[in-house]
Amino acid sequence: MVERLLKDDATEEKGDRARMASFVGAMAIADLVKTTLGPKGMDKILQSTGRGRNVTVTNDGATILKSLHIDNPAAKVLVDISKVQDDEVGDGTTSVVVLAGELLREAEKLVNMKIHPMTIIADKFRSDLMNIAMTTLSSKILSQDKEYFAGLAVDAVLRLKGSTNLEAIQILKKSGGSLKDSFLDEGFILDKKIGLGQPKRIENAKILVANTAMDTDKVKIYGARVRVDSMAKVAEIEAAEKQKMREKVQKIIGHGINCFVNRQLIYNFPEELFADAGILAIEHADFEGIERLGLVTGGEIASTFDNPESIKLGHCKVIEEIMIGEDRLIHFSGVEMEVDELARKTPGKKSHAIEAFSRALQSIPTIIADNAGLDSADLISQLRAEHHNEQSTAGIDVISGGVGDMKKLGISESFKAKQAVLLSATEAAEMILRVDEIVTCAPRRREDRM
Repeated sequence: MVERLLKDDATEEKGDRARMASFVGAMAIADLVKTTLGPKGMDKILQSTGRGRNVTVTNDGATILKSLHIDNPAAKVLVDISKVQDDEVGDGTTSVVVLAGELLREAEKLVNMKIHPMTIIADKFRSDLMNIAMTTLSSKILSQDKEYFAGLAVDAVLRLKGSTNLEAIQILKKSGGSLKDSFLDEGFILDKKIGLGQPKRIENAKILVANTAMDTDKVKIYGARVRVDSMAKVAEIEAAEKQKMREKVQKIIGHGINCFVNRQLIYNFPEELFADAGILAIEHADFEGIERLGLVTGGEIASTFDNPESIKLGHCKVIEEIMIGEDRLIHFSGVEMEVDELARKTPGKKSHAIEAFSRALQSIPTIIADNAGLDSADLISQLRAEHHNEQSTAGIDVISGGVGDMKKLGISESFKAKQAVLLSATEAAEMILRVDEIVTCAPRRREDRM
């Protein structure tokens, strides 16, 4: 019987239930304060539970949120970003919560459409990685081409599908050419040459990746010696060794492969046998190289060949020899990685996420218009038309009830405050969207006193 991990009074929610609880809590907090947004926002009455039961009337988002006692973890995240906004900027405390709530409201719709949360946040995530990479490269020798190399680095990391094992990224350094000649390959490149008499190009390759001895089998006992009394006996031993190697090669060929990649050396005799069978044999591939090759082609490294059904072969569309600088290398293209299939399908889904982000941004002027008792649908359509005509200073004039020029009206706000609202709300929404489990600890019990 599996021992219970959590205490009796502790609770645990996973998957869709956890995500739904996060959405509901965050949107409830946003709905609580959104009617206070704007110059004609409504006030809230706050009554304390302490002695005297003090009453406060306010429409300040920070004051309202500080007064709340909240159990929902996602709601607490929005309260925290409001406090950070107040401490660092001093303005936009309501806006940041409302925008985060609207972003999550739109994200909920996309999740219900079976769009994965990581797809929804992918564009923002890549932008952050680009900024980090360019900042890191600013002090390096690549600073003149930092944007180009930052793109290469970010694309390589994203192909890891969330793994932090950077050893899965192979870096080949070849002399000749300029820095801009560097590229991120869609397939896999092995720093080896195709031997003489071997096929130079293979399509629909079935690859057996191995770490096995393919030299002439020798007596493996340290210090052992074999004495013979004639050269005929030596010939018999050599013939036996060749026959043993021939049987081993036949077992390998019996797996139905057309490419054999070995970590160790392949001597001339087995290489000839592979060539006669039309199989590309690649020898002495470094261990890291065959590990990566197995990873990207979906194969496993084998050392014995008696049971073909237990060996998982790798696959790719084309194997061919390429030139980089003055060196010849072996290129594996069309490797069967799930991330490539996902990449072909995501552009349409990403468009949904971009449109949802746009709708969330429009919620701010919509709420301001609603709070002023105006026709928000008509005003937002007018505002969109003005912005489309590059009238970027247009905004909602709640006094006249129409769209006005904010510059002429003398209405301006701190860029730092607006920037902080956008960044904090987006980061909070991303954080909550990533949640797939909520664990609530058991309440602390007071010990009975004598």
